[in-house]
Amino acid sequence: MTQIRPELFAERVEWLLDWPEDGHPAVPWIRPRATRDDVADHFRELAAFHIPERSAGGVARVLIDDQDAVVLGDIQQTVRVTGKQYIALFALHLTVENGLITRYAVYEDSLTVAEALESAND
Repeated sequence: MTQIRPELFAERVEWLLDWPEDGHPAVPWIRPRATRDDVADHFRELAAFHIPERSAGGVARVLIDDQDAVVLGDIQQTVRVTGKQYIALFALHLTVENGLITRYAVYEDSLTVAEALESAND
């Protein structure tokens, strides 16, 4: 799977994830973020819980309107601790200003992600 490059994000980022505000105990990397450094931490934590060599995904469609883009696709991951695989559909809303990502809003099948990780935290 392609590595996310934090340098593509603005210093301040509107970071929105389709999760309860207080997060979910099985998915600790899902929490508020606001800076480029926070973005880098998010993807490091995400990688720590999964086997990167067994990660994949696909993009079904990209829709662009001015500075905004919506990416539709799926994420395929394998949980490091349990070996459990999951596939989650997603929609990603990006806003790009002056060549940098200023909004990163993800809407994904969060129940599938949480269920795959719950047994890892028991």
